[in-house]
Amino acid sequence: MTIDRSDSKKNHNQDIKNIYLRIKDDIEQRLNDFARVWETGSEYDLFSELIFCLLTPQAKAKVCWDTVINLQIKNLLLEGVKDQLTNELNCVRFKNNKSLNILEARKLFIKNGKVSIKSKFEKFNNTYDKREWLVENIRGMGYKEASHFLRNIGFGEGLAILDRHILKNLKLLGVIEDVPNSMSKMKYLGIENKMKKFSERIKVPMDHLDLVLWYKETGEIFK
Repeated sequence: MTIDRSDSKKNHNQDIKNIYLRIKDDIEQRLNDFARVWETGSEYDLFSELIFCLLTPQAKAKVCWDTVINLQIKNLLLEGVKDQLTNELNCVRFKNNKSLNILEARKLFIKNGKVSIKSKFEKFNNTYDKREWLVENIRGMGYKEASHFLRNIGFGEGLAILDRHILKNLKLLGVIEDVPNSMSKMKYLGIENKMKKFSERIKVPMDHLDLVLWYKETGEIFK
């Protein structure tokens, strides 16, 4: 018995459109929430989102956000030393390495006890330049984490957050042939471009499509 791959893709595409129509209002509300982090949030809020995204590789998003909240409550996000941070990252994979990432991010964004992130971004003309700067300058931040952070502070338009959920669904949709084992810059940008063309074809904006695929896998819209 042969499987009609074209019919399978059509079915998956229709599923995506149906989900999108059902949760479009919720997606727009969530994206508005993200935009407000930049527009009206504090520098501390921005730094919290940055640390959240640094914790997410090979870890569950909700666990990572709960960890950030715990660090905030214990006043460790800006001031905790290496051992304190590592102890609080017990639920996150690679806790030793990620605690170092937090310390390095502090060096970059905290001066005289004050967080300053907006001033570093205001010099860039577009989101892609912001992302390149993040990848080049922040320890532990690749294209996925940088795209995730930018989306979570209101700059997600046109960016793909290529985590395992998204890649799995892009394969099901026929956007990519296989889920890559590793992700170079060229590979990441190539898949992002394919996802962008797909989003244009089905008339679902990129930042909306990411949340649709996330919802399809998890049943919720998170961050």
